[in-house]
Amino acid sequence: MRMKILVTGGAGFIGSNFVRHIYRERPDWHITVIDALTYAGSEHNLDGLDKERLAFVKGNICDEELIDQLVGENDAVVHFAAESHNDNSLHTPWPFVETNVVGTFRILEAVRKHQKRLHHISTDEVYGDLELDDPNKFSETTSYNPSSPYSSTKAGSDMLVRAWVRSFGVQATISNCSNNYGPYQHVEKFIPRQVTEVLEGRRPKLYGSGENVRDWIHTEDHSSAVLAILEKGTIGETYMIGANGEKNNKEVVELILEIMGKDKTDYEHVNDRPGHDLRYAIDATKIRNELGWLPKYTDFKTGLTDTITWYRDNEAWWKPQKAETEAKYKELGR
Repeated sequence: MRMKILVTGGAGFIGSNFVRHIYRERPDWHITVIDALTYAGSEHNLDGLDKERLAFVKGNICDEELIDQLVGENDAVVHFAAESHNDNSLHTPWPFVETNVVGTFRILEAVRKHQKRLHHISTDEVYGDLELDDPNKFSETTSYNPSSPYSSTKAGSDMLVRAWVRSFGVQATISNCSNNYGPYQHVEKFIPRQVTEVLEGRRPKLYGSGENVRDWIHTEDHSSAVLAILEKGTIGETYMIGANGEKNNKEVVELILEIMGKDKTDYEHVNDRPGHDLRYAIDATKIRNELGWLPKYTDFKTGLTDTITWYRDNEAWWKPQKAETEAKYKELGR
């Protein structure tokens, strides 16, 4: 079916990868991207895409009039736009409340008014964390237990979506995804930060002991899962997206060094992050069984090697971000 789709935050890391995915996989769709182009978003993330099929709007999702107009002009909305960096939320919480809560409210009101389909992107961080030796994983029935301004505002936005589905009949679905990695990710994030440290001739940094576990998924797999939910998901349902990619931070740093031809012990320990969650792990049984979705990057090393190659080949993209990012981390002792 030919679709006109609005992607919020479509010039950010995960959003732009999703735009590229549907641009390739659904050639008859027209895509409109709205993005505020904060430090974590760039219109260059969409370079090379035909302007006949892609419209870009610089704007804020809290802008009620603009969101109302754009939602009314499209058939469906995929809502990626969010402030998403935990360290930043600990330092300055308000932008997270404004974008993640107020912005989601604006979108919900617009899709309610125009009776449009919505898919809302969330995170596994709304569930808090698991003990390192806990055999359980997060599922769609896990209780929320957010631990930072970032995760609590994402939890709040999820609850708004559920309330608008129940109270107003909004046609919405939600997905909670594990940690993404891949091209176009800002160098403040864990994997690209360590990769670019090595590329610039410095030792990568490891928070604390490095025992904290994340469940990694390549952004291409996240994109294919979101498309499956948008097209086949049951309204009102939540779907967990994960690829069984549990690795602790020490393992990831050592694998980066190994792939890049370095001694795997050639890293330095830095101060741990306040309230650093211990472990995330996703049970993606529901989306696999109900929608038939399967990840492509089942081998983390393969996906990480592809990602490192992208950063090595695209220095002009990440270089302008690097000095300012490292200056901020130096102030924090990390």
